[in-house]
Amino acid sequence: MSVKVAVIYYSATGNVHQLAQAVAEGAEKAGAEVRLRRVAELAPDAAIDSNPAWRAHVDATVDQVEVATLEDLEWADAYALGSPTRFGNISAQLKQFIDISGGQWQRGVMADKPATGFTSAGNLHGGNESTLLALYNTFHHWGSVIVSPGFTDPSVSAAGGNPYGTAHPGANGEPGENVLAAARYQGARLTKIAKRLNGLAAD
Repeated sequence: MSVKVAVIYYSATGNVHQLAQAVAEGAEKAGAEVRLRRVAELAPDAAIDSNPAWRAHVDATVDQVEVATLEDLEWADAYALGSPTRFGNISAQLKQFIDISGGQWQRGVMADKPATGFTSAGNLHGGNESTLLALYNTFHHWGSVIVSPGFTDPSVSAAGGNPYGTAHPGANGEPGENVLAAARYQGARLTKIAKRLNGLAAD
């Protein structure tokens, strides 16, 4: 029996998408069954078309990654949510998905399940930590068990040392192997804790 991990994210130009893939890879390698899901795009075409990288990513993933549904929250034993930074907070797209989960919240679907977050801002001090802390406010309300990476593995420091969750400064280009390694570790750590909470042997 394996635990089920839902990796749910929003990405505009692709950096958070790459982090999400790495988190999913880490969870799978640690023995989880994983659903990788993107939330629906809410921005108008005029905004998307104003940034060629945004348009390219939307077109590349429209048929590649399934759109998240509330059933994914019901299905999972653990959650990894990702969002780019928007003025030190999560994106409207991810927030909208969270905001429609009231029925699941009332029934305690997400309660007692481990959850973690990851993000990307334009630069190193562009709101990465505040975005993760803002996301974790949701986890508190859900009654989830927050699983931050802390400094529990050398990959965290190698990726810039963010104990709240994997974060990437987009001005540096696409996430490097050091950042992706930290994201894989975060997915593996989430799986390990999920196994323990579900009474399964954690490797």
